[in-house]
This record gives sequence, structure tokens and C-alpha cells, in this order.
Amino acid sequence: MSDAALQRRALLTGTGAYLPEQIVSNADMTARVDTSDEWIAERTGIKQRHFAAPHESATFMGAAAGRAALAAAGLAPEALGAIIVGTSTPDNAFPSTAVQIQAALGAKKAFGFDLSAACSGFIYGLSVADAMIRAGQVDSVLVIGSEVYSRILNFADRGTCVLFGDGAGAALLQARDVPADGAGVLSTHLHADGTLGDILYVDGATGLRDKPAHLVMNGREVFRHAVSLLAGAVTEALTANGLTAADIDFLVPHQANKRIIDGVGKKLGLPPERVIVTVDRHANTSAASIPLALHAAITDGRIKPGALVLLEALGGGLTWGSALIRL
Repeated sequence: MSDAALQRRALLTGTGAYLPEQIVSNADMTARVDTSDEWIAERTGIKQRHFAAPHESATFMGAAAGRAALAAAGLAPEALGAIIVGTSTPDNAFPSTAVQIQAALGAKKAFGFDLSAACSGFIYGLSVADAMIRAGQVDSVLVIGSEVYSRILNFADRGTCVLFGDGAGAALLQARDVPADGAGVLSTHLHADGTLGDILYVDGATGLRDKPAHLVMNGREVFRHAVSLLAGAVTEALTANGLTAADIDFLVPHQANKRIIDGVGKKLGLPPERVIVTVDRHANTSAASIPLALHAAITDGRIKPGALVLLEALGGGLTWGSALIRL
């Protein structure tokens, strides 16, 4: 095949994950919140979550996940071109979590920055990384979602505090010249609607000592918008690539709520075995949830090389989007 038939794409060559050591079951939550295991599991599908210890910061967890992704791809940190971190819970206003991860990894040649799109952060980061690779700006990008939501939860609000957990996931994208029907990120699709920002937000900044930052969510309104917006973004990705839902091997959704995940899968007509669900194990880890789920499905052998995978997420902003990848 001639070089003219090839195109530069971002290939996913490695994934990694990190979950804090402390596991908090639904039964554990009942000791702190007026709720029950049955109430949480029935409404959300969540059975447990992980809460970070003081040393398990967004940087610490993100570096661990990133290190694993680099190792899986066989790329030395010194060869890495860039680091993009999706996070709503950075360690500092600045320096960014990304450059702190750069230091922790010893990725001396990489530039880095954080991206704030709440639960859509990984999709947004993937889109930016894909564009930079296609443009020839960089040959490798580590895209990380790292969150410590346990530090912004209001434990007086039982409707939200049971939904979230901490963790980090990472994916390494590397430039490759491939045929049009070959592997790589095929397309990404991003959206936002700031008029809906008041249904899911954090009511303060982490650094404001006189106003603790707490997550606030109107769950009913978020659910009302989520299924239709996510299904629309998924359809957009399929249409852009001349595909139908039947062509998709796996849907890897943002792990917010089993009901939302089931709703999107049903709209697409996908059987449950083709929808990756990990929300039961780590709850909603915001920007970390998609890479955590993707890593789980790759390492357990469900998602194999050549698979066509669709990612989708919705988060505070509102922000939402999708990405279509062939492994």
C-alpha cells in the first residue's frame, strides 16, 4: 500500500488505572448518612466506591495511572510529548496537575495542562490530544482523568454524597500512519450548554477557606437531560463515520448511574454485554470514569485489538460529548 493511502491518526496504545486503597461500601455509608444499601443500589447500581487517603491526591493518582499506561505501551516517560489532565479537583489552582504529574513521571520533554469539563473531561482531553496529533504538533499524548470528589462532597446531602468516588484513569495516544479503515481515534464530538450550569456545580472554590467547596446537583434535572443528550452525541459520532449502532462492538459510557447507562444502551439497541459497566465498583469518578472502565474492559479481555469502541460522557456545565475509536 502506498504512503498516499495512509493518514496520520492517534492510536490508543496503552491504558492505566489507579483506585485508592480505602473501599467504602454502601453499608459503610449508612454509618455516616441516613440511607441504605438497597436505596443506593436500586437507584444507581453503585455497590461501593473508593475514598482517597490524604496522600492520594489528583497528582498522585494521575501519575500512577499514567505510569501504568506508559508501561503498557512500552513508551519511556522521557519520550512522552504531552500530558492533558481532566480534573475538577486539582491539588492547586496552579501549578497544574498535569505539570506535577510530568515531574512525578520524569517526562522532561512533555508539556502539560489541565482541562476543566467536569465528568466530560476525559472526552474533551481526548479530542484535544487527537487534534494535536493529527496536526503534527506532537507524537504522543497521555490523557488522564484524576478526581478526588470525596473532598468536595456534602455528607449532609444524602442524594449526592453516595454517588461519587475517587480514582484516576489514563490513556496513551500515539501518532501512527494508518489506512482509512485502520485503527485510531476516528472522530470526537463536543458540546456545552452554559444555561444548564445551575443543575450540577460546585458552590465554591477549593482554596476559599471561608466557603467550603461542595458539589450541588439537581439529580432529577440531570437525569432528564442526560439520556437524550448522550444518545444524540452517540448518534452524531455514528453518522459522521457512516456507521450504525450495530457496527459498534462496545459502548464505554461515563459511569454516573446505571439507569442512565441502561437508558442510553436501550436507545441505541445495544445488548447489555456490549455496554461496559463499572459504576458498581467505583461509583461516579467524574473525568476518571471512562478511562477506568476502558482499562477494565481491555485488561479483562473483553475489548480486543480491532474493536470499534464508542465513548460518551455528560458533566457539569453542562458539557457532553462522544468519541469513536478503533483499537
